[in-house]
Amino acid sequence: MIVREIMCLNRAPILTRALVPLLMVLLTSSCALISPTDPYGPSFLSSASNDARLTLSSEKKAGASALPSVNLNEAIEIALTRNPEVAAVGHDAQAAGARKDAAWGAMLPALSAEGAYTHYLDDQRLVPARFNGESGAFSDSIYSGDLILRIPLFAGGKLINEARAANLLSQASEHRLGRTREELIFNVTSVFYGILAQEKLVDSLAFSQDALASHLKRVNDLIAAQKAAKVDRLRTEVRLADVQQKIVRERNTLAVQKQLLTNLMGVEPTSPTLALQGALDATTTISLTMEKGIAAAFLNRPDYLAARKELEAQARRVDVGRAGHTPTVSLFGAYGGRWAENPSEQPVGASASDSEDVGRVGIGIEIPLFQGGRIRARVEEERAKLAAAQERLHKLELQIRLEVETALLNLGSASERAQTLQKSVEQAEESLRIERQKYELGKGAIVDVLDAQSALLEAETNYYGALADVHVARAQIDLAMGKEKP
Repeated sequence: MIVREIMCLNRAPILTRALVPLLMVLLTSSCALISPTDPYGPSFLSSASNDARLTLSSEKKAGASALPSVNLNEAIEIALTRNPEVAAVGHDAQAAGARKDAAWGAMLPALSAEGAYTHYLDDQRLVPARFNGESGAFSDSIYSGDLILRIPLFAGGKLINEARAANLLSQASEHRLGRTREELIFNVTSVFYGILAQEKLVDSLAFSQDALASHLKRVNDLIAAQKAAKVDRLRTEVRLADVQQKIVRERNTLAVQKQLLTNLMGVEPTSPTLALQGALDATTTISLTMEKGIAAAFLNRPDYLAARKELEAQARRVDVGRAGHTPTVSLFGAYGGRWAENPSEQPVGASASDSEDVGRVGIGIEIPLFQGGRIRARVEEERAKLAAAQERLHKLELQIRLEVETALLNLGSASERAQTLQKSVEQAEESLRIERQKYELGKGAIVDVLDAQSALLEAETNYYGALADVHVARAQIDLAMGKEKP
């Protein structure tokens, strides 16, 4: 024991000299890793997002107080470029594509370099003897370096099915991106026409306010001429105050809608005075049957296509789980060197620090004999997930039918309401004109005039709302059938 301790003490300087370079390498690599990835760094933003932020920054520096006026197509284009949710789903699709590449890469040969330093308590032979009686170098400090090649030969279909599943999921992610774009288009379209209808409502309230103010002036003149009662002025003032508070409320609603639109567009507005270029025209209805609409939805809707790809990918996962019962065969090969530091024994004529090259090649097989039921449990899990995916696909099919039918019914209802309300507005205008003339001639009551004014305002409100519903219903049909462009 005393001799062994003395030998260990004598080897301590050698061990220290060997560990110093290794520690320096480890410390250097640690310094490179203590700077973590910045999750908010601009380098991970998409080019579209960067362009959007640069554009917004330049607009703010230029002192822009409001966004320029936009039409529907321009608003959709800006939203598709700047909306963060679309960008996020796009990055998810990129991640799925990277996972697909990694899965296919697992089927290819893998080449790696490995190095090691090993210190033993007792001297070890540098390389195994190749024949009986072969002399060799011995040392307690051995360095090694190898190039290692591994080639998978057979895995029971595990690798190929994992690659196929990753490929299907990558396609599903692309379809999910398409569906996100379609939903954004519908939301922008819906809010856009909602704003146009709200602006028409505010204009109608403003017109009603001016009309009541003019009528109040006329009532005051009639009261001065003793042709009207003071109660008529009170009733007109009450109705005027009611219209004024409605204007305040509806203008606030309009401002909120514009903020919502700019939010969907991915823009940070400096003012709620967003100007829209568009008209609430009574567009003609489309000639489309429910059967054709549903058939087109099953062919074009990205979320349905994504669900089918995910279902197919889950079937491949079941095959991956089943492959756990089969053996795994791989080919491996390595070539490298071994170096002994200050060998205690070495062949005659060898250098002070001897070295040898080594190489090997072989085939390995791994056979699962007993895994505690883990393989069977995984297969059951994947099959249960497959059944769940089948049920979700069936649920989506029912939902698609409902959405297409609902969109077509909404379009028909909105178109009929718009046609009916257009005549109602014309009749309300004529009724107000008649009641005003009757009142000025002393043959009518102020209540009839105010009621006619209120009826006209209600008719205009309903009419503009119906026109907006027509456009939204058309966009709803496009969304239900899987059309990206409105």
